Amino acid sequence: MIAKDIKVGITQGDPNGIGLEVILKTFADNRMLELCIPVVYGSLSALKVHQKELHADSLQFNMITNAEQAKHNHPNFLSVGNDDFKPTVGVGTKEGGLEALAALERAIGDMKSGAIDVLVTAPINKDFIQSDQFQFPGHTEYLATKDGKEESLMFLVSERVRIAVATGHIPVSKVSEKLTPELLSKKILAIENSLMLDFSISKPKIAVMGLNPHAGDNGLLGSEDLTVVAPVVSEMKAQGKLVFGPFSSDGFFGSGAYRQYDAVIAMYHDQGLIPFKTLAFGSGTNFTAGLSFIRTSPDHGTGYDIASKGIADESSIRQAIFCAIDIYKNRTMNHELMANPLVIKKHRKEKSWVQ
Repeated sequence: MIAKDIKVGITQGDPNGIGLEVILKTFADNRMLELCIPVVYGSLSALKVHQKELHADSLQFNMITNAEQAKHNHPNFLSVGNDDFKPTVGVGTKEGGLEALAALERAIGDMKSGAIDVLVTAPINKDFIQSDQFQFPGHTEYLATKDGKEESLMFLVSERVRIAVATGHIPVSKVSEKLTPELLSKKILAIENSLMLDFSISKPKIAVMGLNPHAGDNGLLGSEDLTVVAPVVSEMKAQGKLVFGPFSSDGFFGSGAYRQYDAVIAMYHDQGLIPFKTLAFGSGTNFTAGLSFIRTSPDHGTGYDIASKGIADESSIRQAIFCAIDIYKNRTMNHELMANPLVIKKHRKEKSWVQ
């Protein structure tokens, strides 16, 4: 399948935030329509408000009732949610959370049925979206459940660095309890598999961060690095995998050592996201690895304070679209290659394996 045929489902996120603004700005550039067929899921009333406030009425959407109606060379809009919804741009509300959930649920249904090829999600408010249907700390956990998975992997990717987290949206006080050899092993294997399947890196090199300051200083600053992290790293090495660590995260990132690895696994959310956003904010993508479908999102939040002021930067959601398309092409190619070992041999012989 060529890139132009890839149907990209894009959810509005919180309609009172910057999601629709950055979507409008992204597709104001007609070149985006040469890469994919966009299908935006959202509130029609919110779209009209954002278009008016941003003076973006010139961007005309093809209004559709199902994803199969989406046209080439047009941005397509699929209206979902409550027809009577009235957005309060810049202020989060429970009603806005329900609209965000309606868009997400419709897009997930289309993703699972094959009506769209990849999913890009604009930011939600994790508080206002809570409901009987959504009782999760974020997109990542919700999507894993929808895909029938016990665990998925929060994988932050950019051209400069790729960072995954072993434990996701949980309190710091719970990290040590959650971090077990079994969990860490699963996460490292998920990273390795994603790097091979989704990024076409045939022999990934992975760095593992320590949990405690200075990776525990040989037990002086905590035992987890000796009892959990180091044994898992040793086991992975024994299996022939290029897994190294545990490293002290401050020195690892401060010295630029991350440049020597295909990916890094941090032990908890902020240990990974702080260096990632410092290095790649605005150009990075949040990719949920380990799912049967492809989902990416921008690396920022709802941005209520700047919503509809015309200053929100669309770079990250544009990059999330690019990333989803690239992963789709890589995954499609690698599934085909894995189904035919002779093709793999031929590709490697010709040195055309993508690195």
